[in-house]
Amino acid sequence: MSQISVSGVTGEERDDFTRAESKSIRRRSTRLLGSLLSPLKAQVALTMGVVAISTAAQVAGPALIAFGIDRALPAVLDQDWMPAILTVAAYLVTGVIGALLMAWYTVLAARVSQAILIDLRKRVFLQTQKLSLEFHESYTSGRIISRQTSDLDSIRELLDSGINQLVSGILYSLFTGIALFLLDWTSGLVLLGALVPLFILTRWFQVRSQKLFRQSRVASAKLIVQFVETMTGIRAVKAFRKERRNEKEFGGLVEDYRDVNARVIQLFGVFDPGLILIGNVTVAAVLLVGGFRVVDGQLAIGALLAAVLYARRFFDPMEDMAMFYNSYQSASAALEKISGVLEEKPTVPDPEKPVDLWSARGHVRFEDVRFAYNEDTVVLPDFTLDLPAGQTIALVGSTGAGKSTLAKLISRFYDPSAGRVTLDDVDLRMLHPKDLRRAIVMVTQEAYLFSGSVADNIAIGKPDASREEIERAARAVGADEFIRSLPNGYDTDVNKRGGRVSAGQRQLISFARAFLADPQVLILDEATASLDIPSERLVQEALQTLLADRTAVIIAHRLSTVAIADRVLVMEHGRIVEDGTPGDLIAGTGRFSQLHAAWRDSLV
Repeated sequence: MSQISVSGVTGEERDDFTRAESKSIRRRSTRLLGSLLSPLKAQVALTMGVVAISTAAQVAGPALIAFGIDRALPAVLDQDWMPAILTVAAYLVTGVIGALLMAWYTVLAARVSQAILIDLRKRVFLQTQKLSLEFHESYTSGRIISRQTSDLDSIRELLDSGINQLVSGILYSLFTGIALFLLDWTSGLVLLGALVPLFILTRWFQVRSQKLFRQSRVASAKLIVQFVETMTGIRAVKAFRKERRNEKEFGGLVEDYRDVNARVIQLFGVFDPGLILIGNVTVAAVLLVGGFRVVDGQLAIGALLAAVLYARRFFDPMEDMAMFYNSYQSASAALEKISGVLEEKPTVPDPEKPVDLWSARGHVRFEDVRFAYNEDTVVLPDFTLDLPAGQTIALVGSTGAGKSTLAKLISRFYDPSAGRVTLDDVDLRMLHPKDLRRAIVMVTQEAYLFSGSVADNIAIGKPDASREEIERAARAVGADEFIRSLPNGYDTDVNKRGGRVSAGQRQLISFARAFLADPQVLILDEATASLDIPSERLVQEALQTLLADRTAVIIAHRLSTVAIADRVLVMEHGRIVEDGTPGDLIAGTGRFSQLHAAWRDSLV
């Protein structure tokens, strides 16, 4: 089976990647970002053009001030008002243009960011649905929720505000630097010298913050996982009085999260003052050098004022860009984890050239099948079995014998490590998923009901079913009477996970769903294990109708369910140790006879 080391799917969340792994993760994140931006090239280009023109208009201000002081003001003294009027008009026009274009840029950037978020949310949802059962059994629901909530929120914050700060900040600093060089190259050289300590400080911050932000995302994900698992298993928590232990564990995770964020704040405690110090020293140097040049007559006073303004404005966006880096690192760590999920490959892939199965009979065969969940644990060693069409088979055996694994292989939740499983002589791996799911249906111990009405839940078996077909299916399995007794009959909302109906009623609804689907092969995996005796009897009556004229595989610990089977298979350690009719095996002296005797004695 596949093992995912970089993304952390098969193990705990990690933050101690090697350099090679970090490069691989960055490349993966870059590919994802590129695929998200690719459909938006035109919008992104327009947005960049608008912000570039807007920034250029804003940067023109100090140059116009310098022109006004050095050229227009002396002209006014000579009674020539035209240069001053033109300067003021140009200043007002550039200000208005800059403001209008910045407003337009904000709207355009918001549209781009929302398009990216919508695309990303859809991808995560579709991908987690598409991935095989193996992924969901190793990747906890809390971690999936973390990908769809806190991680996407980090990216949303970056797109909503951080990108605006970055793009406008970079362009503003770039255009300001260029304007300063064009105005006075000597002052530009002073500013250029300040880039050396600025680069050193920024690089120092980048190296130290990258790991801390990754640790922050890991700590955040662990908090969500702990919370979700506690709330999901709240009944077990209260039954075993696990509140104190959970409180201690959650408190420890909160402390870890706080410590990581405290270290991040300490970094900013050095980085922000460092930026301010470099900016102030640079402005002072420009003023000092420029002052001496003004005294020597080499620089006009207006040009000096503009140079000081440009030097000051060059560093104004730096703090915003530092805050962007905060959002960027958090979003980057989130994007790494999301890209890991999106690049997961299903361990049960769809066939490239599926074989059409027009009319399945329900003949299932295991041909020299070997299966292992991992290399060290072989569940089915060299397993061969023939299940004729229309036969009802009961699987019996101790826990861990391989019964549920057998059912999962028939349902193609997993693929065999060797050999093949066939339906009507067609390898399940060659069937189109729609044909497979139409032909084979599994009903599990937990009859899961989704939010919505009873009719909606039954219709899952056949989404285009009419109301008459839904009610006919319910009548066939004996569910119609209790459904009509509900407050709104078939339109009754079952509430979260079917909380409005009993366990037996939920199971009857799931049977109606399976009956409506009308599969050729039906698998019941401990479908009556959680029911009381009256509910089980109710369900037993429904089974008679449900199993008729189809291949059925029943996994059951309760031997009362086995009585309706045509054939009983007793499994031990992934092998069939007994095979026969219920009557023949009960009359014998084997494992099934012993189980039946123990069950019969338990009823006395």
